Amino acid sequence: MDTNAPRKRIKELEVMVADTVQETEDTSTLLLFTGNDRLEYQAGHFLTIDPHQFDALGRFISFFEDVKGRKEPARAYSMSSAPHERFLAITVKEERYTSNVTKYPPLLSPLLVKRTTRGMRLVITGFTGPYVLPPDIDKRAEHLVHICAGSGIVPNYSILKQSLQEHPKLRHTLVYSNKKWDDVIFARELRELEKRHPDRLRVVHTLTREKPELLEGPYGKARTGRISGALLREVIEDPASCVAFACGPGITSHDKAEARRQGTQPAPRFLETSLAALREIGFKEEQLEYESYG
Repeated sequence: MDTNAPRKRIKELEVMVADTVQETEDTSTLLLFTGNDRLEYQAGHFLTIDPHQFDALGRFISFFEDVKGRKEPARAYSMSSAPHERFLAITVKEERYTSNVTKYPPLLSPLLVKRTTRGMRLVITGFTGPYVLPPDIDKRAEHLVHICAGSGIVPNYSILKQSLQEHPKLRHTLVYSNKKWDDVIFARELRELEKRHPDRLRVVHTLTREKPELLEGPYGKARTGRISGALLREVIEDPASCVAFACGPGITSHDKAEARRQGTQPAPRFLETSLAALREIGFKEEQLEYESYG
């Protein structure tokens, strides 16, 4: 890394919600109109939204800040748009509160998913994040492998669109895990991308809770079960030619704190098991790019 390179300034700007698209029951895409502002970002970047700007959240913010003893931070959301597209877009999955699992009820995501309307204005700050295509990706790989679960697809969808547009020699395999077909974000869009790029993109869905008779659906025939070394070995013919981008739920700070309290190790989640499976079939550390949430 060039430590003498100028730091890119994080920009705050007001945007207008041009449209909202409900992707699944608990996930929505917000298309954001930015006026004449020139946006310089990379696929895979995220932006942040400060909850303090929403009057409807004021009493909840005051309560949380009293309980936590600190100011509520801005929330980060990965962009689902690619730089060549007209609108900036983020895709947000509504977080849920689970007793004895989630420490605090979610604050901002329910509002963004369920109560954001066309014409609404909000202030965003962007753009940043290390989960992007390396500038030398064409020299490092011939084949990009995307390993995603749930809303972990969001930055990878952006990376996939950018790469198909700007890196014509790269092939892609997306292995995408969900519970059921109804939970698959961008199902139609991924199917259309696959049809437009049949020689460059393969999408493999794997569903953990779908009925066997429904595995063959409108977006292809899904596998059953979780992502494993056996599945990855089947769909990746030459790991040495690949770079993998993995995104999904990983071990959280709450998981670590709870494990310390019990004197145990936190149980691996999707990201940890997926990275272990990639290493199992021969991926080296320099071939792995990953981002977690949870």
